[in-house]
Amino acid sequence: MLGISCYYHDSAAALLKGGRVVAAVEEERFSRVKFDDSFPREAVKWCLERAGVAPQDLAGVAFYDKPVLKFERLLDNYVAVAPRGLFSFVRTVPKWIHRRLWVKHEIAKALPGYAGEIAFPAHHVSHAAHAFYTSPFREAAVLTVDGVGEWSTTSYGTASYGRDGGVRLTHDLRWPHSLGMLYSAFTYYCGFRVNEGEYKLMGLSAYGRPRFRDAILGEVVDVGGDGGLRLDMRYFAFTHAAVMTSGRMAELLGFGPRRPGGPMTQDYMDLAASAQSVLEVVMLAMARHVHRETGMADLCVGGGVALNGVANYRLLHEGPFERVHVPPSPGDAGSAAGCAQYLHYSVRGGTATAADAVGRPAADTAPLLPPDLGADKRVVENVYAGPSHTCEQVRSYLDEAGAEYERLGRADLLSRTAGLLAGGAVVGWYQGPAEWGPRALGNRSVLADPRRAEMKDVLNAKIKHREQFRPFAPSVLAEKAGEWFDIGVPSPYMLMVAPVKRPEDIPAVTHVDGTARLQTVSRGANPLYYDLIAEFGRLTGVPVVVNTSMNVMGEPIVNTPAQAHRMLVQTDMDYLVAGDCVVRGRGD
Repeated sequence: MLGISCYYHDSAAALLKGGRVVAAVEEERFSRVKFDDSFPREAVKWCLERAGVAPQDLAGVAFYDKPVLKFERLLDNYVAVAPRGLFSFVRTVPKWIHRRLWVKHEIAKALPGYAGEIAFPAHHVSHAAHAFYTSPFREAAVLTVDGVGEWSTTSYGTASYGRDGGVRLTHDLRWPHSLGMLYSAFTYYCGFRVNEGEYKLMGLSAYGRPRFRDAILGEVVDVGGDGGLRLDMRYFAFTHAAVMTSGRMAELLGFGPRRPGGPMTQDYMDLAASAQSVLEVVMLAMARHVHRETGMADLCVGGGVALNGVANYRLLHEGPFERVHVPPSPGDAGSAAGCAQYLHYSVRGGTATAADAVGRPAADTAPLLPPDLGADKRVVENVYAGPSHTCEQVRSYLDEAGAEYERLGRADLLSRTAGLLAGGAVVGWYQGPAEWGPRALGNRSVLADPRRAEMKDVLNAKIKHREQFRPFAPSVLAEKAGEWFDIGVPSPYMLMVAPVKRPEDIPAVTHVDGTARLQTVSRGANPLYYDLIAEFGRLTGVPVVVNTSMNVMGEPIVNTPAQAHRMLVQTDMDYLVAGDCVVRGRGD
């Protein structure tokens, strides 16, 4: 079963076998265009090749939304705001007429010989399916929140397995009243790109105080007790212009939008804190309403807003649900899997086949795997389902590039890498299949020692080349997480921001507000990465490492050994550990 998402941002493809994700990747990993929105031709091709199937072998194909309904909403919007939206109309509509409405044709070109069903679940249904079918729950409430799909901006309902099960979204909030668009408007106002910089706004919010929250809640948005909201559209311009807000917003706040790259003043920090506070207030109100209406004990959250780890933590600890699950890729990229999951489980009544359970390490990483994994190889969702290169392929590239390297066995590789980290080195860690989703989770990562306070500035300035206010994430052994963070539940996909219990011991991963966006690492999910963190913990007494994605600002995460080596050469990274090879950087 193949799922596809594209034409908005984060285009991706995902392949399911027995209801489980066996291959998934974003198009940007191949095109090298950050947040690529084009049809994911290379991603589709790779997924089929990875699974060894031809197009005619597919049981079904799904696309993550309904393009005709989305186009209907665009036309309706332009008619409603005419003549103000003329420029936007001229810029946007031709893309739909010439490309986006013909997605079936694009799928046919990408899958020659396929003659089966092409399903088009609604946008929020795809989000909901990905949220639920990656969870450990047999039944749950589902809440999806993003900018907009076809018409819906927020939806909720229930999902379950069984004969009468499936994803059932029963209520929604409609365009233009959108929590995602509200947060994106303030992302724009603070000088970041919409659909790209929302995580920057979340990080920036820790430096401010929410002194504009009451003004936003009193003037800009009206929030009901059920979390339903209505935007006062006099403050916004996104329905008719290429900007998000109108001049009325500047009148309310007392200052105008920040120019991208311009000075980051306290006003913008306080605005970020205010926007974050409003988002959390609304999300909690929504969750309480969904709990009252559904009576479910557990909640699955999907949509782009579910990438907000601070709000997720508050839902877990202050909301009414016993458990809260956020999938590994809750945004549009994850909907490539979600639409296929919906077709398999909800439409066709499929089940998860135990023989196809994922989480098993890929065969081409076998030289680095221990012999005693046993039954814990299976996990709920396989986030390591992207492209991989064998140790032999890594060595072949390094030889061709004339790079000097040291080849080590598994135990020596772990010992050497942990020792380098403990000694203050910054290490690129390129191993096994790539993660899919927006976070590096230990296979395409840059690692460092969390005990060194200066490591934040080193990584930001010399490696990542990004804004100084942005924090770095910790990876911690799952069974040790409670000793270091006030979390209480697993956070395998780095989508929970929790207070740090011992910030003085791990300052490099402690944000200015005393929190961290952490990843809990289990041995079953990633044995090599787990054992590296354990070895670092044995050397230092701290079972935590700094983990940031292996890319520089503005570029996608590296996809090949060549790209990983290029980053080593072009930055001040000290070492690259790729496969079973250790390569020195230029600065070591």
